[in-house]
Amino acid sequence: MAQEIKDLIAKIQQEGIKKAQDLAGQIQAQAKEEAQKIITQAKEEAQKIITQAKEEAQDTRKNMEGALNQAGRDFLISLRARINEMLDRLVAQNIRQSLTSEELAGIISGLIKGAVNKPGAEIIITLSPEDHKHLERSFLKKLIEETKSEIVLKSSEQISAGLRISFDSGKSHFDFSDSALAEYISAKIRPELGRILKAE
Repeated sequence: MAQEIKDLIAKIQQEGIKKAQDLAGQIQAQAKEEAQKIITQAKEEAQKIITQAKEEAQDTRKNMEGALNQAGRDFLISLRARINEMLDRLVAQNIRQSLTSEELAGIISGLIKGAVNKPGAEIIITLSPEDHKHLERSFLKKLIEETKSEIVLKSSEQISAGLRISFDSGKSHFDFSDSALAEYISAKIRPELGRILKAE
């Protein structure tokens, strides 16, 4: 019987962790797809400007070539900055839409059941005010009963979605907030964007 309980706990832990990994992969894939659309549009816009610049360059003297080259460099710098801004906004928006209270409940449950908690240390979970209200009403008591852990929910105006979790009474924490996840996903996608823009 004890082995069956251990097997069940292990299965629940794996499912919780897999769900969190699947969600992260889904967000990243969606962000990449949207980023590719932005890049395609940006390429078309860049091609039009380059074509127009070439036509104008034929009518200008050689001493204007330096100015055109500088304008092209300035345009690419501006284009990269614009794409990066759009990417950051897109990733953040997708994360907020994906990390619903229900998804958070599953992620939190998987994290806590999969963690080895120090005896006597409370688990502190920091959420957005809206998610805090929702999960405190419907989820916290059940999770405490299931895990026999001391769990405290807190809210922070700095978090719009996602969570921060501490397993050592707040001495350290893991950051899965919307801003931290957006930064992580954008950092993974930016090098690919840079390579595509350089290829042009």
